[in-house]
Amino acid sequence: MATLIAKEEISDYKIVPAFVDNTEQLQRELTYATRLGNEFKGKTSITFETTEGPRLVETTVWSVTEGYLQLKGGTLIPIRSVIDVHF
Repeated sequence: MATLIAKEEISDYKIVPAFVDNTEQLQRELTYATRLGNEFKGKTSITFETTEGPRLVETTVWSVTEGYLQLKGGTLIPIRSVIDVHF
């Protein structure tokens, strides 16, 4: 079970790779999350892996690159660390 944290707390954690298969499905979900954030200002729930266990953040995704997703405020999360995405 992931612990809910504020977007501003992400930098307090060491983000590590998740032991999940980051498939094309995840890429589609992240693309949708970007559209949701940019066009509709909607938030996405993102679960990612840290050295202290999974963390969950509810925030706006601004962009997705090959290796990272950028959240509102400029925070970056490596895609290889993402466990799950919910809208």
